[in-house]
Amino acid sequence: MSEPMSEPMSEPRTGLSTHVLDTTRGIPAAGVAVTLRGPGGVTVETTTNVEGRTDAPLVDALVDGTYELTFDVGRYFADSGGEPPYLDLIPVRVNLTAAMGHVHVALLVTPWSYTTYRGS
Repeated sequence: MSEPMSEPMSEPRTGLSTHVLDTTRGIPAAGVAVTLRGPGGVTVETTTNVEGRTDAPLVDALVDGTYELTFDVGRYFADSGGEPPYLDLIPVRVNLTAAMGHVHVALLVTPWSYTTYRGS
């Protein structure tokens, strides 16, 4: 009788990631400029990929403090065509601790509204 195969142990995820979804069209929001400002003067500027995610975590390891992600959805919707967007820059400010391990900030957006939540 063979031994059951076990899953390889994976390292616990740490850091901060994000994901933007265009709920008007039901697609990932590719090309959204994202700026992160965090504790200790951390600043990261990046853009979402075709999956609406960033290619790498915004931060590899959390430090206790306030983090602000700013999403440039005005430019995204303007580049997508249609009427001028109502929303421009969306700031999302969160208080995080190193003990949280990994935090994923999800943004669901239309040209007129948005919702954000802590994802997985």
